[in-house]
Amino acid sequence: MSEPGEGSQTGSQTGAQTGGGTGGERGWSLSTRAEGEGVRLELGLPDLGGRPVTAILSLDRTEARAFARALLAAAGDATERTFVGPHET
Repeated sequence: MSEPGEGSQTGSQTGAQTGGGTGGERGWSLSTRAEGEGVRLELGLPDLGGRPVTAILSLDRTEARAFARALLAAAGDATERTFVGPHET
């Protein structure tokens, strides 16, 4: 995995997303790569309790799909809570 906020360029299937910080700070990074019959996810956080941290998850296909569905549901819930809709009369 590369430096936090930069993503990864390794593996046959790579995807990276970087969380933006303020004032030019580096945000989080998420990279993926194929690993056997599954996927390896690396989540890098630039500062957790004063130290950089990388969480590595090795998931089979079923686990990876369940994890992706859970992340999408959490993002949808967060979006619903963030945007206030029109008030019903």
